[in-house]
Formats: sequence, C-alpha cells, structure tokens
Amino acid sequence: MTRTSVLHESRNKRILADVVRTYIETGEPVSSRRISRGHCEPLSPATIRNVMADLEEDGYLFQPHTSAGRVPTPAAFQFYVRQISSEASLPQQEQDWIHEELARATTPEEVLERACHVLAQISHGLGIVIAPPLATALLEHIRFLLLPDGRVMTVFIARGGQTRDKLVVSDRSFTQPELDRTADYLNRHYAGWTLHAIRDDLAAHIDRDRQRYDRLVSNALVLCDPQLLAGDEKRQMFVEGAAQIATAPEFAEQAAMRELLAAIEEKQKLVGLLTGCIETPEPVTIQIGLKEINAAGPRLALIGAPYASPDCARGTLAVLGPMRMEYERAITAVAFLARVFSENSYRR
Repeated sequence: MTRTSVLHESRNKRILADVVRTYIETGEPVSSRRISRGHCEPLSPATIRNVMADLEEDGYLFQPHTSAGRVPTPAAFQFYVRQISSEASLPQQEQDWIHEELARATTPEEVLERACHVLAQISHGLGIVIAPPLATALLEHIRFLLLPDGRVMTVFIARGGQTRDKLVVSDRSFTQPELDRTADYLNRHYAGWTLHAIRDDLAAHIDRDRQRYDRLVSNALVLCDPQLLAGDEKRQMFVEGAAQIATAPEFAEQAAMRELLAAIEEKQKLVGLLTGCIETPEPVTIQIGLKEINAAGPRLALIGAPYASPDCARGTLAVLGPMRMEYERAITAVAFLARVFSENSYRR
C-alpha cells in the first residue's frame, strides 16, 4: 500500500514553508526547536521533528550531519515558490522607485539597462533582460550602408524607437545607390511590418510575377533575410549584478565561484532557458536547479517572465540567483516589471 504524501496535511505544508523560509533567512540547517518557537500552532519540538523526518523521507528535506538540523531540497523550494507566488506583492514604495528609475531613461536601450539594474538591486541576484529578436520587431525605418569590404551595415529602427545595427554578409555585390533605392522601397511599402512578414510578402510577390520582378525586389529579399540579420547574436541581452550574486555564501569557495562566473558567461544557454517563458501561459516561470548549464546550475534558480515591447514583439526579463534567495521579492519584482513593460506605463 502506497503511503500518503506528508504534504497531504495543511499543518505539514505550513511546517515545510517555515523550514524553507527560515533557511532562506539564516543559511543554516533548521532545527525542530527553532520551528516550534516561531510556528503559529502550539506544537512541541518532538511533533515537528516527526513531521520533518517524514518530509525528509519524501525528499523535501535532508540532514547534512546527524546532529544538525535539516536543509530544504530543490523539491522543497519548488513547493515554497508555488505557495507564495499567488499571495506575494511588491510594496508600493518599491513600485514607485521602479517607475522613477525607468522614467529617467532617454532611449529604449537605456530602459532595458535600468530594468536590469532594478532587478539586480531588488533581488540581490543577477538581473537579466532579453530584448525581442530583431525579426519580430515592427519596422519604423531601415537604412543600408555599403562598407569598403563589400559588407552591408543594416540600421533597423523599430516601432518604439529601438535601434539595431547588423552586418549583412551576402554573395551578392551591391552599390550604395542600389541600397538606397532598396531602403526607400521598404520604408514606403513595409512600415509597420516584421522582417519575417516582409520577406514572406516579397517572396510571394516574386512568385506571382516571376518574369517581371526587378533587381530592387530581389535585393530587398536578400537584405531582409532574418537569418542573415540575426548572425551569431540573435538576441540583445542586458545583464547586471554579477558582483552581488558572487557574494552569496554558496559561492564562497574559489571552485564554486569559478563555476558561477562560467554559468553567467553561458549567455546563449540562459537565452534558451528564458525563451520558453514566452511560450508558457504562466505569468512567471520559476526554475529551481538549472541542469542545462554548468556545474553551478544545480545550485541556481531562475525566475523569468515575458513582456511585450512597444512594437508588440515579446522579450523576457528574469532574475538569476542562488537557490537560497528571497523568492517573494524576486518573483514580485519580475512580475511587476513585466506588467509595467507590457503596459508601457514606465512612459507615464
């Protein structure tokens, strides 16, 4: 007969939440006596010790030493964040501070940089903001500049003012007058379109009238290839707070510190992890233990949320921190910033 999960009882859930909360505050193994002193119910240390033993058997706690208290496992942290996610809220004072910080920005890029700073300050972890991919941004204006070596610099201005510069390398040779005519054609016919949509329409136009299409449309098709424009760096990524996360006790040893810094450098893996946030129906995605990145990953947690930019393209913002982080502050900050970005209320 299968034993009922220890978390079937609400009392046991409260005890586990107390253990996780205490461990986050102290960073030390939690004893039954400490939980008994702070628990809302008048329970003896012996009763709580029995519950904690059951929680250990179910994989929510472990005891690093026989005489020590117990430490939460990743499963316990997962349980804890589910418990607090629906109830936590960001204090009004911090909401006002966030609006003030974002309001000081003068460019779209600076808004993203300040959002990174805000997330790092509130969470004491790593603030991450990933801009929407260029291919999903809506065109406001485009310009092509021919470089001496034959490459083409594309200057793409998206709706909302965000600017991207990309080098396009193609087998085709261009002249500057050709590039000017191509840019003028795109600006007149495709303002408000994404690069994907522009390319699809140009391809369809050529298929409909293959014998009559001219070099101008052909050039536009080549220059608007999202794969050429993407290059190796497909997403703009803003990161701040490495010095703060590096001070966490979990990374005090040199080997652990090296693993942490290497994990932060694996930016494309972080982009991959956060890209999934865009597809999920959940407003905030929380990943406890990141097996996809290096040896530091299992000791890290990632809290991310999608946001809609002014041109309706979708990006991601997140906090990366040690598993023992202040989840309430980090979750509410990420959720609040995602909502502020999506509503463009930082422009008020």
